[in-house]
This record gives sequence, structure tokens and C-alpha cells, in this order.
Amino acid sequence: MRATEILMQEHRVIERVLDALEAAAHRAERGEPMRPMFFADAADFIRGFADGCHHQKEEGVLFKAMESAGMPTQAGPIAVMLTEHEQGRAFTRSMLAAAERWENGDESARSDAAKAAKGYVALLRDHILKEDNVLFPMAAQVIPSGKHGEVTAEVERVEEEETGAGVHEKYLALAQKLEDEVKV
Repeated sequence: MRATEILMQEHRVIERVLDALEAAAHRAERGEPMRPMFFADAADFIRGFADGCHHQKEEGVLFKAMESAGMPTQAGPIAVMLTEHEQGRAFTRSMLAAAERWENGDESARSDAAKAAKGYVALLRDHILKEDNVLFPMAAQVIPSGKHGEVTAEVERVEEEETGAGVHEKYLALAQKLEDEVKV
């Protein structure tokens, strides 16, 4: 399996959480009973899996391989992806702060949590679409065919060594928990 295929599989897990997060945001906006710390748990998933595991592989491995093959990182598709990663981090910080305020009794923070969550969901859905359909196919073409095995091995090494044993499984379980919580 190529590095981009691994990353696309991770996108499918992230999309499951996006669906759950969007459902929770709608419930919060409608004033329905909603656990404020659902949004903190979603932020934990985002920071630990989407940003920690997934973006670490993109930024630290795939994008660097593409840069080594001649693609600029300060402009063009990679620059856009890096900017969007930062925007996602900002939405996550806002969502977490709002969830904590809401948990501490500030009912007005309910709408702030929902707004940040919806912003993150919209950003990430578009971001994943661009990566799956534009950037990853571009990577397959620009990275020399003899280097794909090295890139995949490095992605696997990051998964095993840098994110730590059991981390992937922890976040898969959290994704399932978030999905289960918003099921009707």
C-alpha cells in the first residue's frame, strides 16, 4: 500500500468524526441536550489523530518528498494544504475553549462551540477532497517511482515510532465513541 493510500484510509476515519461533529453542532444550535465536553473530546481526536498522527505524516513525510521532487512548499498546492492545516488548528482551539466555557456554565458558549465545529467540518471536508483528488494523485506523479517505497516506509515508521504504540487504536475508539454519542 502506498503512503497516499494510508493517508486516504485515515481520511475516512476523520470523515466519520466530521459527521459526528456536524450532528453535535446542529444539536447544540437547536438547543437540544448536548454534552459540552463532546466538543472537547472531538478536539482531542483532532489534535491527537487528525493533526498528531495524520498531518505529521503529510507534513513530515509526504510534503517533504514532494518538495524533494521539485514541488514548492511556499506556493501552490502544498502551501494551500499547510495553510488549511493551520486554519484547522485555529478552529480546534476555538472549539475547545468554547466547550470549556460552556462546561463551566457559560451557556452562550454553546453557539461558539457549534460555530467553531461547523467551521472545522466545512474546512476539513473541502481539504480532504482536495488532497484525495488533486494533491495525492500529484504526489504519485511527481515523486519518482523508485522513491514511493521509501515514502511509504517512512509513513509507517512515523506511525510506529513517533505516534507511539496504541495511539492509532485509541483514536479509532474515540471516533467510534463520538459517532455512537450522536446516533439517533
